[in-house]
Amino acid sequence: MARSRLLFLILLLFILPAAMSALPAPAASELKGAGATFPQPFYEMLFNMYQRSHGVKVRYEGVGSGEGLRLLATRTVDFAGTDKMAVQGPSDTGSGTVLNIPTCVGAVAVVYNVPGNPKLRFTPDVIADIFLGRIKRWSDPRIAAANRSSALPNIPIAVVYRIDASGTTFIFSDYLAKTSGEWNDRIGKGTSLKWPAGQGARGNPGVAGLVGQIPGSIGYVELVYAIGNKMTFGALRNRSGRFVMPTVKSVTAAASIDLASSSDYSLTDTSVPDGYPISGLTWIALYREQNYGGRTRERAEDLVKLLSFIVHEGQKHAPFLHYAPLPKNARKNADALLGTVTHGGSPVFRYREATGK
Repeated sequence: MARSRLLFLILLLFILPAAMSALPAPAASELKGAGATFPQPFYEMLFNMYQRSHGVKVRYEGVGSGEGLRLLATRTVDFAGTDKMAVQGPSDTGSGTVLNIPTCVGAVAVVYNVPGNPKLRFTPDVIADIFLGRIKRWSDPRIAAANRSSALPNIPIAVVYRIDASGTTFIFSDYLAKTSGEWNDRIGKGTSLKWPAGQGARGNPGVAGLVGQIPGSIGYVELVYAIGNKMTFGALRNRSGRFVMPTVKSVTAAASIDLASSSDYSLTDTSVPDGYPISGLTWIALYREQNYGGRTRERAEDLVKLLSFIVHEGQKHAPFLHYAPLPKNARKNADALLGTVTHGGSPVFRYREATGK
């Protein structure tokens, strides 16, 4: 029965629109978040569990990382989901220190709709040139070079990208900027890009839906959306020269680094031999000082306890939806950050004191 409920939840995520912006302000026993669609299936599963076990309702709107951070900056939501760290604060309209709490690790899968559904392999330069609009047909010799056992059709390639400010785009473009000099010089990395080719869609569900509708198309989505929509996705050559599929195992491998040595916690273009090269951490952003806009201490405690639940108890559920659990050093960092959250200058929550662990 538990599995059936979770599968039903996943189905709802793929077929329901994300039009929730008119929601009324939540009560003290309710929390409201918005942002990244990259981790949304994982969040919705945990929020449902948390409501049943703790009596706190959590509503989450999948609007993309950029919009989520804007809503946090305007104090419309309690927290924002983002695949790009909000290091300097979410926007000029916000004030106060913003904390970034890591929640899980995911993979950006390169999905495509090619007749016959061939299992394809891609090199970094080929991926970059497809999305730059340089490689225009599936029969191109550069694609064929890594796929000699596949009969590639001579049909146009239709690129699909995210039109909204997207953390998934940030992870994908971070990878391309590291592996393609031309991409780095012409396009760069970011949540919103000036795409040289293709058409846009909103959210991971939008990209998955458009790729599924257009023969010859290619796009990028978080792995759970690829699997949930029964899409075909490719193996990518990593820095070690291995062609690696996105899996929980390969994403876990990519995250097995000393995150403390990375200034931006980037996992893309991993040097780990078995690591998937477009892996990324995702985060929940909140204000360190929670005494604003009439917020009560109880509300602040509800929020921080929810985040601690995600960072600890929630991790064992991540592989069910094809996410990788946080590495130990990321959980330790999250605990330290949650211990700095205050309400009126007084600490809100300490993980050890609250749980005895």
